[in-house]
Amino acid sequence: MGSIGNGRSDSVVGIQMPPAGGKMVLEPEALPVTTSRVPRWPRLGVVMVATRAAAMVMALLSMSLMVSSKQRGILTIFGIEIPLYANWSFSYSLQFLVAMSAASAAYSLAQLLLIAHKVMKKAPIVPSGRHAWLLFAVDQVFSLAMMSAGSGAAAVANLNRTGVRHTALPNFCKPLPRFCDLSAVSIACAFLSCVFLATSAVIDVIWLSSP
Repeated sequence: MGSIGNGRSDSVVGIQMPPAGGKMVLEPEALPVTTSRVPRWPRLGVVMVATRAAAMVMALLSMSLMVSSKQRGILTIFGIEIPLYANWSFSYSLQFLVAMSAASAAYSLAQLLLIAHKVMKKAPIVPSGRHAWLLFAVDQVFSLAMMSAGSGAAAVANLNRTGVRHTALPNFCKPLPRFCDLSAVSIACAFLSCVFLATSAVIDVIWLSSP
């Protein structure tokens, strides 16, 4: 702004200063955004769902086949007919297999429902590393438990099929073929469920190793 006085023109530049006692407003710094763990392989979530679904199906088959393995037959020894009745509930090993198959199927179903809920909410399947570690531990526990149950049931099934050497205990699978066949298929499904649960644990490790 110019002013005229005493024959001189002076230019006055006005500078607006902040008022005394005023506080400067600083723009807050951007806080780091915590993002969920994203796997290196984009289809890893699909593989995780497939393995858990397969583990659930195999566990359900193992349980249902073992529960339905009941049969009556007649064993002939030296011309003497002995009535036989085979039932999975007569063996603690087979009972353990049924219980573990039911528990594994329930666990796999719960995980699938949880994944479906997260997908509907458009949330990440594995939200954090702690969640991945928890999945890894539980998958290993169920995998080892299914392996133990399958091994115990396989020992009983093998004893029924081959009998006991150096004794007169015969092969019970000849008069009870349906019971032995259903038991064998149930044990095979239990081992397959163990394999799929172990695969899920490996997928958890891959998820943890992702940047």
